[in-house]
Amino acid sequence: MVNVVDFSGRPFHFIGVGGIGMSALAYVLALRGFQVSGSDVRPNHITHKLESIGVNVFGKQEAANLDFFKGDSQDIARTPQVVCSTAINASNLEYKAALENGCPIFHRSDVLAALISQYKSIAVAGTHGKTTTSSMIGYMLLECGIDPTIIVGGEVKAWEGNARLGQSPYLVAEADESDGSLVKHSPLFGIITNIELDHPDHYKTLDEVIDIFKTFTSNCQTVVACIDCKTVRERFQPHISYSLDPNSGAEYYATNIDYRADGTTALVWEKGIALGVLNLSVLGNHNLSNALAAVAIGRALGLEFGEIARSLATFEGARRRFEFRGEVDGIVFIDDYAHHPSELSATLAAARLQARPGQRVVAIFQPHRYSRTKTFLAEFATSFSHADLVVLTDIYSAGEPNIGLISGEQLAAEVAKHHFAVEYQPTLADVSEFLIKNLRPGDIALFLGAGNLNQTIPEVIDFLRQPAQATS
Repeated sequence: MVNVVDFSGRPFHFIGVGGIGMSALAYVLALRGFQVSGSDVRPNHITHKLESIGVNVFGKQEAANLDFFKGDSQDIARTPQVVCSTAINASNLEYKAALENGCPIFHRSDVLAALISQYKSIAVAGTHGKTTTSSMIGYMLLECGIDPTIIVGGEVKAWEGNARLGQSPYLVAEADESDGSLVKHSPLFGIITNIELDHPDHYKTLDEVIDIFKTFTSNCQTVVACIDCKTVRERFQPHISYSLDPNSGAEYYATNIDYRADGTTALVWEKGIALGVLNLSVLGNHNLSNALAAVAIGRALGLEFGEIARSLATFEGARRRFEFRGEVDGIVFIDDYAHHPSELSATLAAARLQARPGQRVVAIFQPHRYSRTKTFLAEFATSFSHADLVVLTDIYSAGEPNIGLISGEQLAAEVAKHHFAVEYQPTLADVSEFLIKNLRPGDIALFLGAGNLNQTIPEVIDFLRQPAQATS
């Protein structure tokens, strides 16, 4: 018999509760009044926030954590529902104990799918732009007086985290295709931002990815999609389409586009009728595209364009999406999650918009996963054209074994075939030392990747501040 997520009062226990996707679910469930506990081997600000709302967080992943529920062992209804992410495998001691104790065990996506089915849900899918687009939509609804529940894969200042519990029937969620779990979701609105092969550890071909999205769209009542993506345009028939090309035939498109260092302005059209001007503080054509998705959803929900535009004008973006981290001696530090060649190109193009004459765009990139680096080696090699200096470090494994087929040094050599200034620094310590010595006043330093490269930012900033402090 297949287990069904129980929302009648049975407690939840999350193995790896500090993860960005797991913690969002735990947060919403705790605020809905469920008993929630979890474990994580690396306490952080997210786990501290969960503890502040009553979630019991264990600092180790061990069988003894489930003893927390032993007082209720005679009451099957009080046996916890255990939630895991793809990162948890059968060798995990806590997972083994859950099996032995007869706990219902769910993947993170099962719980998200169950929540999506309870609301009038808007699920944002796509290879790139999911977090920003879902955050934009959530922010728009919030600012327009709709009180949505929000579950996203990044932290947003407006609701001080990666989730919020609203009181309206609407839920905005980020729907992940990386492990195939996208097929579990059946939302009111399903959005597709774009489709590329990005997870070669799970998919062998683009066609396999397309099949996952095909199943997803068949589960959605209304499909909203960007037809600027060739794959979407040729393989899907969305109910509502959007595009940056006014000649695309999309229902929503933009003209009179002005990409500036402080944002973007565009005239937005709906089925050939001008709705009005959209002003964004987030940069680049990819963010204008994301905003068109939000406009399409807002209009489908009956919002006036004026209130949509007013809300999106003040959207500041999600954490680690072109996030400003500080400025020292005229050097601007930006943190961005970009880890796919297309994302790198888009993010660096946005940085180039901000650069004044004479300013350097310095791209500091940590490749993410051996499988991705090897599969897209040629694409990575040509992704840094908007950078004046490229600094590359070793590959962040994300748990993958290193079987010696690819390295950060090999990637650096390939990038150097297409770029005149490439530096390979093997370790994060090497990266920090190089930047401290070589960054110049006026530089825009972009720290790029989905791994732990951004841990070097405070170190570099603190070091560069010291001389200023000494002479002040």
